[in-house]
Amino acid sequence: MLSFIKTLLQASAWPIQAPEPYSAFHILLCAAGIPLAVFLARRLARTSTHPCGVLFICGLVLAVSELYKQGFLYFVAGQGRYNWWYFPFQLCSVPMYLCLILPLFKHTPHCRMEKCICTFMQDFALLGGVMALAEPSGLMHPYLLLTLHGFLWHFMLIFIGLYCAMTGLGGRTPGDFVSMLPLFWACVCIATFINVASHPYGNADMFYISPYYPNGQIVFHQIALTIGTAPGNLLYLAAMVLGGFICHLSLGRLFPR
Repeated sequence: MLSFIKTLLQASAWPIQAPEPYSAFHILLCAAGIPLAVFLARRLARTSTHPCGVLFICGLVLAVSELYKQGFLYFVAGQGRYNWWYFPFQLCSVPMYLCLILPLFKHTPHCRMEKCICTFMQDFALLGGVMALAEPSGLMHPYLLLTLHGFLWHFMLIFIGLYCAMTGLGGRTPGDFVSMLPLFWACVCIATFINVASHPYGNADMFYISPYYPNGQIVFHQIALTIGTAPGNLLYLAAMVLGGFICHLSLGRLFPR
């Protein structure tokens, strides 16, 4: 069975020259994917009678694609060695887990938790999707399917964020955003634990807040080199919260109840 999986993964290893950010590949793919994500979110928000079911299906699709990616990275790109850099717990990975557990909170006693989860995805899935596509260097790989995976993943994040807003599953008020923040900080704590626990084995940088080296994100890397890694990480987290809040207010204006 394992040899069969390896054979399938190797058969999908179609090498390409890694595309450049803002190349024709990047621009054309975004020109097709982003409008499609917006269209599908709007269409399904109007017609679906089971919005949590739609999000659960999104979680399944993301999970299956992530299994492919992890298998590809381990067996093909890594030749049997795991690269902790690609452990699936970035900000853009969290919606996969939240979509999968969302059905557990659909009943009335858990409606506040459901709203909290959907507000998180509304604000941070959209933020993560847009920012990753705006600075896509981390999505470009020397393999076609791996590169397409990165783009399709973030198109789906945009869909999830807009869908949560258009269906009213996500909150609208500043208070709803504040009520969601404990979930965000819980994810930050998990990311930090992974970064520290895995440090002897690799260079994990979940949420880009590793305490061991400067932030790798554009602009924030230079900030961390100037003021130090820990202050740079705190500033980066503050910027993430601010970005999520801007998305929250913007979506509240675009899609009022």
